[in-house]
Amino acid sequence: MKTIRRLIYGEVLTAIALVALGFLALFFFFDVVDELQYLSKNSMLPAAASAATATATNAAALAIDTYQIKHALLYVGLLVPNHLYELLPISVLIGTIFVMARLAQSSEYTILRTSGLDPWRALSLLLGLGVFFVVISFAVGDYIAPASERAAQLLKARYQGNITVGQTGAWLKEKQADNTYVVNVKTLSSTSEMQGIRIFQFNDKGLLVSSTQAVSASFGQDNAWLLKGVTRSEFNLQPAVASQPAQGHKAAQVSRNETPALRWPTEISEEMVSVALLKPERMSTIDLFNYIRHLDANGQTAQRYEIEFWKKVFYPLSCVVMVMLALPFAYLHFRSGGITSYVFAGVMIGISFFLLNNVFGYIGNLRNWQPWLAAAAPGMLYMAVSLGAFGWLVVRR
Repeated sequence: MKTIRRLIYGEVLTAIALVALGFLALFFFFDVVDELQYLSKNSMLPAAASAATATATNAAALAIDTYQIKHALLYVGLLVPNHLYELLPISVLIGTIFVMARLAQSSEYTILRTSGLDPWRALSLLLGLGVFFVVISFAVGDYIAPASERAAQLLKARYQGNITVGQTGAWLKEKQADNTYVVNVKTLSSTSEMQGIRIFQFNDKGLLVSSTQAVSASFGQDNAWLLKGVTRSEFNLQPAVASQPAQGHKAAQVSRNETPALRWPTEISEEMVSVALLKPERMSTIDLFNYIRHLDANGQTAQRYEIEFWKKVFYPLSCVVMVMLALPFAYLHFRSGGITSYVFAGVMIGISFFLLNNVFGYIGNLRNWQPWLAAAAPGMLYMAVSLGAFGWLVVRR
């Protein structure tokens, strides 16, 4: 049994590695071609004045180095782990189908069956291989890919402008005691410094209490933001005087002050800002979980992020489904040259799974499905297909 395991595992691992390498090379080429349009371009970013001499005349423009081919290659290289995470289940399916079909075509699998390799033992062998790729997929998708994706975005922000989303940036909300804060972060620089900060404070009656604007802000070590170039406006609501006809109304008194720096205590962390500015599928599972808890605690909808969270949980398990789909190909009878059509069928099955996984995410968000159901439905559907094919081609026959 050890010899059979060594034979199958060696063949399958080699095939999967070659398929994954081919896919990554193809996507690397496409990404490099896409980055060629940005070469020899730079970004002009305003340099902040010092706190002691913060005036309009002290602002300067800081020229950023030109975006060159070495920067483009580094940026594209940092995207490789994310592509590997997305393509690993498809690579597992195609590589395993190729090996199983080739063993069946050369009658090697028939010899293995006569040597005592029954269908259930073969399934357990492939399931062990699938669990190995589940661990690899989880490690890449939850640790390596988020870090490399963030590094890639910061690298591109250094040469092509800051990270932002939409026209106004990211919007976040937080409750503190009896007050509610709505925060707007326009951009995130390559040094993880926030720029274009607006903080609106509301009381328990929903009335605006204060408005704070800052040129930039950095993340402190003690759950606080360090605001720079701050302009703060406070709205003091006073009861209306008796001479006014509209009694019961309140007159607002606005007081405005400027300060070079201000410490604002908040539980909004750097990871939460990154989730709001970056795509949620690019974040780690723990970051998504913390952000979902933050949204729930502040009465905000988290449907989209909950679906992405459960997709991060279930997507690595699709490697097990892929090896189960590949096993029935070992029990088919092949003619000379017929293996290519089955490998092509494996490619189509893998692509359809990838597309269906995305489609169910969008449909679940639009139709307000249970997040775990929207994320697990493609895997459960393909697992049912693989079990049906296994029962029909292997057990019954």
